[in-house]
Amino acid sequence: MCTEVAAGGSIVLIADPQVLAIPVGQSTEPLVDLTQQTVIAYGPSPEIPNNQDYMFLRQTVYDKLVAAQQHLPPGYHFCLYEGYRSLLLQKMIFDQHFANNQARYPEETFDVIFQETIKLVSPVINQDGSDNVPPHSTGSAIDVYLIDDQGQPFDMGIHPKDWMQDAGGVLSLTDSTVISDAAIKNRRIMSDALSAVGFVNYPTEYWHWSYGDRYWAFVTQQPQSIYDQIR
Repeated sequence: MCTEVAAGGSIVLIADPQVLAIPVGQSTEPLVDLTQQTVIAYGPSPEIPNNQDYMFLRQTVYDKLVAAQQHLPPGYHFCLYEGYRSLLLQKMIFDQHFANNQARYPEETFDVIFQETIKLVSPVINQDGSDNVPPHSTGSAIDVYLIDDQGQPFDMGIHPKDWMQDAGGVLSLTDSTVISDAAIKNRRIMSDALSAVGFVNYPTEYWHWSYGDRYWAFVTQQPQSIYDQIR
């Protein structure tokens, strides 16, 4: 059985029916290209080489990230791992992680593997066959970690780029208990800063925060999301 993320048993997953039931907003707010600013640092192309889309964020999301950085202690800064992600790339990542889980749990059903997969990746096609609106495809989700004044990452327990190596998801959990005291402290610093400006966290991934997507609407009890997928 897929039991590694038992600690997340009470976590509402990103494609839970409660989340999918929330209407999608239609904001046409523009995107910010992080290459045109110097306030927020960003890392190399994630997931695939030469991806040029990941540095785009909705204007409000960018503004809130800048504001959140002001809540960090001296010597701490955010580094964006990934912002916008196309549906094509989202599907590729989901399919790869799904296949990895199938290989790891060959005795499990499709439904069990699907639920295991959405702990760390939002689907493009939901379990019932309907179309999904993954948070990254809306420009409202950010994957971030902390760096120092020299651009070196702080101990976060696991770097976002290594998420597929965390087969059971125990290191990625925001409230993981199997990481160092330093990593626990750094995650709390990051969480406090992002929460202070209105971001919400997906609890299976310490690095994933959003403002304006359906998961944000679910957590904050809003009647609908702000953003639809970028087309």
